[in-house]
Amino acid sequence: MDHISRRTIADGRSLDLPLDQDAEDSKLTDACISAINEAVENLRQLSGAEQIARATLPSAEVAPPPSPTTPQSNTLRDMPAGNPAPQQEPHPASRPAPKAKIDNAELKSAPDLPFVKTIDNNDGPIRENERRPATGGGGDGKEPTGNGGGGGGGGGGGSSQSGFHKRSEPINFAASLAKGIAAVRRNMIVVMLFTVAINVLLLAIPLYLFQISDRVLTSRSMDTLVMLTVAVLGAVLLQAFMDAIRRFILMRTAVELEVQLGAPILSAAARASLHGSGKDYQILQDLQQLRSFLTSGTLIAFLDAPLMPLFIVVVYLVHPHLGIIIMVCCAVLFTIAWLNQRFTARQFSEASGYLSRANFHLDSMSRNSQIINALAMIPEAVKMWGRETAGSLKSHVAAQDRNIMFSGVSKAARMITQVALLGWGAHLSLSGELTGGMVIAASIVSGRALAPIEGAIEGWHQFNKSAASYGRIKQLLISSPLNFPRLRLPNPEGRLDVERILFVPPPQKKVILNGISFSLKKGESLAIIGNSGSGKTTLGKMLVGSILPTSGNVRLDLMDLRNWDQRQFGESIGYLPQDVQLFPGTIKANICRMRDDIEDRQIYEAAVLADVHELIAGFPQGYETVVAADGAPLSGGQKQRIALARAFFGDPKFVVLDEPNSNLDTQGEQALAKALLHAKRQGITTVTITQRPALLQCVDRIMVLKDGSVAMFGERMDVLKALSGNGRQASQSPQIEG
Repeated sequence: MDHISRRTIADGRSLDLPLDQDAEDSKLTDACISAINEAVENLRQLSGAEQIARATLPSAEVAPPPSPTTPQSNTLRDMPAGNPAPQQEPHPASRPAPKAKIDNAELKSAPDLPFVKTIDNNDGPIRENERRPATGGGGDGKEPTGNGGGGGGGGGGGSSQSGFHKRSEPINFAASLAKGIAAVRRNMIVVMLFTVAINVLLLAIPLYLFQISDRVLTSRSMDTLVMLTVAVLGAVLLQAFMDAIRRFILMRTAVELEVQLGAPILSAAARASLHGSGKDYQILQDLQQLRSFLTSGTLIAFLDAPLMPLFIVVVYLVHPHLGIIIMVCCAVLFTIAWLNQRFTARQFSEASGYLSRANFHLDSMSRNSQIINALAMIPEAVKMWGRETAGSLKSHVAAQDRNIMFSGVSKAARMITQVALLGWGAHLSLSGELTGGMVIAASIVSGRALAPIEGAIEGWHQFNKSAASYGRIKQLLISSPLNFPRLRLPNPEGRLDVERILFVPPPQKKVILNGISFSLKKGESLAIIGNSGSGKTTLGKMLVGSILPTSGNVRLDLMDLRNWDQRQFGESIGYLPQDVQLFPGTIKANICRMRDDIEDRQIYEAAVLADVHELIAGFPQGYETVVAADGAPLSGGQKQRIALARAFFGDPKFVVLDEPNSNLDTQGEQALAKALLHAKRQGITTVTITQRPALLQCVDRIMVLKDGSVAMFGERMDVLKALSGNGRQASQSPQIEG
């Protein structure tokens, strides 16, 4: 366009300017318009709609306003004095510039324009792995339409109406479990190879004794003794080295298993705890049990057990009678092991259950330490823990008594077998069928054959416990709802639909919520009031997906909450629970939900939206103030306001606040009211559960719950009028507490 404009101006300079300057201006303007239209058409064909939009701005800046030093200005100064030049416009193309702009409607209506973005050569939806931008460009950005604040000086991108996302990949905890088990099996193959070599090398000692007894002592050959001793020492050192390597591999296998399964188990337990009492977190202890089993001597005994037939065959080759004695003893030991498992399984299971409940009480004591100390409840809390611990110890002692008894019987059977072998071997030696060295060697080999069985009997409880732990881990990971893929929808706008939800907790038959239905449009606000026990908090938890209804649906932007991608859904909503809990860390970390992939600007915007920036600025360390697990050194009201900022973090489109002013003073309630008004201006759909009428002036609608059912629902003024007694149903309406 630059060369076109310069050529046009040069043509104008070469003309003999007539007296009618307006006609010449019109001619020059038409030439510029033609040049601009030609350039725009070329850009449209080359770059598409988006590049056209960017090209319109430079097109208006091609020819700067004529300065006193330009050739055109010199020509104008050479005009006759009797014909004064009229005032020049800053740019000839400034008037037709609006005609060159391409609006969105024109772009969408042009089928030949390459307007649609693609990813990986696929038209259509754009995957958003990161959060949507909170604001647009550098414009005014004050329009509440959610268009990114495009008004004003530039920018204005970031429309909240994002395209469809591609289907998100499932977490697939089952694959994580399979990968962990595959790693264990792969390492176990190597361990078994070392185990075979170790057990073969263990035959060196019996052979050494046999050779000394039958050859060295009879031949009195020192060279033979030295040679045998050196060979056996090498075998012993090699066996010790291989055993160390085997244990190193098992230890690293245990670590690899915990690395592979630790995060999946914790994630699945966190999800499963929504519908339980939090005991799923104790499955992490099952993972520690598996790790302990992999590095224990019990596993070594089980690994050595498959090599037992090798030693039986060796003894049988020495003499069949000795082999029969060993096989009979093995049958007896296997019977003892089966009886041991049968008579101790129930007691060990009871002990594990008692211990789990004792640990649960211990966790409860740690969470409520302030209340326990303030109300002098330490003896009662210790008694609760001691009752479960006593039950665990009682069952454990009963099981261990039986286990010790069976272990003693197995040890006695093993020793009797040794005596029988030596006695019968001596008899065979006296009969001339065996030598003394062969009898001693057979005795040592038989001891090695029976040792794994005895070790397995002693560690049978640990084996059963580890097997049960693996079963619980497998059940948790395979049945986790996080395994199933979810289609990543466009980021929600905030429309909420509740359809006839019914909630009956599984252990009870009492209906907590019964047939509740209502709808909220984008940006609307609702206050839920009612007496204690009417189901307000339960409804709030259900609106954010913490609990699922027994029947009915809760929909956000027409999609049931169960069908949203959990990560996307959690990033698009905010929740302030009734019982405010902060995580150990800084205020900044608590506001940003412990994420490390965010910008400080987002934290500041959340604090401003929640009107807590001034409160945080008053702390000595500001946003870097460290809080403990119980929120210290913050007061109850300060914790609630920090949690309010956490709820508004990340540009949520739907926020649920459960008793947000329960711990607030007058200043805090004013800040909360401002936050609700800010949220309304931002187009955030809010549901506020409250018992105080102060916040009712900040909402659009009010719902009154009574015994789990909707007693009243409507516009704010209508409900307030009915509650105040001006309506015909005032006498039948519940009164607001507070």
